[in-house]
Amino acid sequence: MGMSYRRYLAGARVYGCLTCRTHVTTIHSMISRAFNGQHGRAYLFEDVVNVIEGEPNDRQMTTGNHTVRDIYCCKCGTILGWKYDKAYEQSQKYKEGKYILERNLLVDVQ
Repeated sequence: MGMSYRRYLAGARVYGCLTCRTHVTTIHSMISRAFNGQHGRAYLFEDVVNVIEGEPNDRQMTTGNHTVRDIYCCKCGTILGWKYDKAYEQSQKYKEGKYILERNLLVDVQ
């Protein structure tokens, strides 16, 4: 299998993987900064690129039970956060299909 194609993003603020600086998302895709991850502050994003999604699993979080997939950098394999597949609480349905990226695992590329 060959090297995977990576997308490069442009904009006022591009977030990348802390380890290899591969572009992941932009500030324009950010929905909220009011989240916490396993390593501190985390942000909710609409879209991300250059990630590999892991297998789905159920996790009990502070906002209830969710089915999530860990997401990894496609270049170096660093875990960056997770994707919400399903929220079981009606008030949390807005998270479905969205991504959590942990701030301590990101770097400002531009």
